[in-house]
Amino acid sequence: MSNQGDEIHNAHRREADGAPQYMALTLTVNGETRQVDVDTRTTLLDALRENLALTGTKKGCDHGQCGACTVLVDGRRVNSCLTLAVMHEGAEITTIEGLGTPDNLHPMQAAFVEHDGFQCGYCTPGQICSSVAMLKEIEAGIPSHVTHDLVSPPEMTADEIRERMSGNICRCGAYSNILAAIEDVAGSGSS
Repeated sequence: MSNQGDEIHNAHRREADGAPQYMALTLTVNGETRQVDVDTRTTLLDALRENLALTGTKKGCDHGQCGACTVLVDGRRVNSCLTLAVMHEGAEITTIEGLGTPDNLHPMQAAFVEHDGFQCGYCTPGQICSSVAMLKEIEAGIPSHVTHDLVSPPEMTADEIRERMSGNICRCGAYSNILAAIEDVAGSGSS
């Protein structure tokens, strides 16, 4: 048996034994190249929180139903609890920590503060990451379920924003303030 054949055979034997499989992974997180060894069953959420100590991304339901774990992967919003870290080798990942700093907030972060777009704050990192990507979707002309005219670019309406943000739950009910924050950034063109 060749060397490669031995490696494959041993990998299958380890899988059959139930031993965890680890993989060296290179990710670009918040503009910085990071290398981690992760169990191949590790979600992106757990890799960010446990391996890279980026705890701004929150674990809410761990089933993709609340949006608290939303991050940007290559500019698109992703529920990080639903995707394995190993699926994102070489991807550009942006977490809430990568959007801005306390001294230089991202416009969406500043709008959430200005409009009190949070109460307990647990969902806020996911809400902000999702809203940043959502505005880019509208700018790119991607329609949603409530887009009336599929030929023209989507209009920035409250209904459009609500529909696109429906995957992010706020248990405290700060939705009207979240909507105001998003509308503020959308109106200023600083998304």
